[in-house]
Amino acid sequence: MKLRVGLVQLRTPASQAAALAHAEPLIRQAAAAGATLIATPEGTNLLQRDQGRLMAAMRPAEHDEAVVGLRAMAAELKIWLLIGSALIRRADGGCANRSMVIAPDGSVAATYDKVHMFDVDLPTGERHRESASYRPGERAVVAVAAGAVLGLTICYDLRFPVLHNALARAGAEILTVPSAFTRPTGEAHWKVLLRARAIETGSFVLAPTQGGVHEDGRATWGRSMAVGPWGKVLAIADHDDPCALIADLDLAEVAAARRAIPALANARTFTGP
Repeated sequence: MKLRVGLVQLRTPASQAAALAHAEPLIRQAAAAGATLIATPEGTNLLQRDQGRLMAAMRPAEHDEAVVGLRAMAAELKIWLLIGSALIRRADGGCANRSMVIAPDGSVAATYDKVHMFDVDLPTGERHRESASYRPGERAVVAVAAGAVLGLTICYDLRFPVLHNALARAGAEILTVPSAFTRPTGEAHWKVLLRARAIETGSFVLAPTQGGVHEDGRATWGRSMAVGPWGKVLAIADHDDPCALIADLDLAEVAAARRAIPALANARTFTGP
């Protein structure tokens, strides 16, 4: 089966209304180019690094202006839309960094809450404590969209191959990695990690990302990318600017790659050290 996908690279502002206005023309551009599955980055609905302002701005998904608008757009355009993540209030009052698969009728087909929290102190002096704002998810998620099986991940999850291996074992043909990578980590690790996850699982990897200097002052790496199951880069944005990237996938390549290098089938459990 062949599938045309769109990756939307954003520079999301610090309010939901502005975020929706920013994303809409690029999603429409990808749909006009024939993409039937379109993916956006982490933090599509809102990026705000000031924790107090972030907490005040977050809403439940059903009341979030950007999420509601994106669902309506998917229904209008009759596309599958992966909201790479929305930063939202959970039903229990906590907050989640949540990936949302939107069906062509605008319904929510699947959700995934980011499992691995980005709690790091970088050599550049940058300090990040994602766990101060969000509760981590506890389950891996696969979902069917546009006739393909997606394995859902978000940003820092990229560094944990066991998650991607589990998704591929559960039938995922496409691993989604919507992100907002920092510039130091993006420059050093982004491309090699995406290719590694594709190669070791024999999967397509779709990685739409944030890019540039944002309204809240953060700087993200950009370079959205689609990678094939043999590790070939199929499409890449070689810059930080907002754009719509198009890639054509042949899902038969997944089975071919896994036959050629049957790492998933050959994996064994072991003890020690």
